[in-house]
Amino acid sequence: MANKNVKNYWKRNLTYLVILLSIWFLCSYGAGILFKDSLNTLKIGGFKLGFWFAQQGSIYIFCIIIFVYVWLMNKLDKEYDVDEK
Repeated sequence: MANKNVKNYWKRNLTYLVILLSIWFLCSYGAGILFKDSLNTLKIGGFKLGFWFAQQGSIYIFCIIIFVYVWLMNKLDKEYDVDEK
């Protein structure tokens, strides 16, 4: 890969990381701690929504983010022709 392509590849990779980790931070810290009181007015399966995010929701979001990151990186690898064939 040319030097310019390497920089573009890593720039997009870091952009994906920042976006996905920001989503995870908002879901785990924001929904589980900061917005807990307003989310507790809603219930899921008998549990308050703020409690659910703090205990399980952020873990589910993190697992989904892992799959999204793998999908995005496979797509990026194919675009820059560095995928495993």
